[in-house]
Amino acid sequence: MELKLNQIMNLTKEEIQKCKLHLAVASDGCEPLDVFSRDFEEWKGWNEWRRNKNDFTRDFIFSLITDYHRPGKYIFGGLFQITKRFDNYEETEVGYEVELCSRFSPLVGRLVVDFEKGFMRGRAFYLESYIDSMYVAEITEKPYGGIDFPGYDNVLLPFSMLELLVNNHKQDWRVALENMKGVYVITDKANGKKYVGSAYGEYGIWARWSCYASTGHGFNDDLIEIIEKEGIGYARQNFQLAILELLSMKTDDETVIRRESFWKDVLQTRGAFGYNKN
Repeated sequence: MELKLNQIMNLTKEEIQKCKLHLAVASDGCEPLDVFSRDFEEWKGWNEWRRNKNDFTRDFIFSLITDYHRPGKYIFGGLFQITKRFDNYEETEVGYEVELCSRFSPLVGRLVVDFEKGFMRGRAFYLESYIDSMYVAEITEKPYGGIDFPGYDNVLLPFSMLELLVNNHKQDWRVALENMKGVYVITDKANGKKYVGSAYGEYGIWARWSCYASTGHGFNDDLIEIIEKEGIGYARQNFQLAILELLSMKTDDETVIRRESFWKDVLQTRGAFGYNKN
């Protein structure tokens, strides 16, 4: 039996008419779901931002975040009250000051909504026009913290997702990757260049990739140069990681390093096509 969203929200007609619906979608290659999971204050800023158009003309912002892994699914990002408005957008660079309402805070990041938005364009809409078309898909045990582990053969991680998995200590990923050594590749989607590396420490691939998540470069010379120049945002927008070869934790380190060298030769990452220096 389908459950309409407002059957659990219980918003009155008057309350609904005080809300604008914020449908948060990707901007400049940045997914709002990644922002939400990485830093709630940064996500709050997405609700405070305005263009020269005053999108949020009501007292409250009802925020839904596009789940870019599942078409037609949105994750509840909070009900925000607008506490202050700034008319001079060019001077302030923000449009509003907002506060998260505690009323629905237990559902933030956990409530998944079914909503086929059709031909809607824009990011701000009158809530009363659409709330009856929204249904509860699920309420998860914990707030969204990244995708589930898809199996070793299907690991293809944007850097921004790797950050979430590491920062949220996603258990399924951690267990899978800390028990395997291996050879991996980082691809820079901006230019096609690749970096081949290997993981052979005590906690395997998880430990090595956690280093990338915290630094953006994993202390590799060419990647350090990029991140120091462009900032961590470059990695979030352009880097993706994949596993080239899995090796058991019983494999000696010399063998892992030899396999790393093999893959560097295969992909020609020591020269113009890659970021490996040796």
